Amino acid sequence: MEPSSGSGSSCSWTAKQNKAFEKALAVYDKDTPDRWHNIATAVGGKTVAEVKRHYDVLVEDLEHIESGKVPFPNYKNPEDEGHASGHSSNDEEQRMKNLKLR
Repeated sequence: MEPSSGSGSSCSWTAKQNKAFEKALAVYDKDTPDRWHNIATAVGGKTVAEVKRHYDVLVEDLEHIESGKVPFPNYKNPEDEGHASGHSSNDEEQRMKNLKLR
């Protein structure tokens, strides 16, 4: 039985649900029995199917980012005022390391 079959819950995820989803993914890995049920219970207000779909979308997003289909935003650092690009190649390299892409 799925934790929730609430109507309209599939469309939007609150920040609180997203954070609970992220934490639950860290707790319940792919080898955990009833992983999706446990994650849906931890999130609250979502069905197992909704949680699986949210995960699939997350994986798609990561694949697009890792393949270079999604460019890095051009964040401006107040310390870099006056520099043409707004960020250095070292900043870009650090972002890649933080995302574990390099």
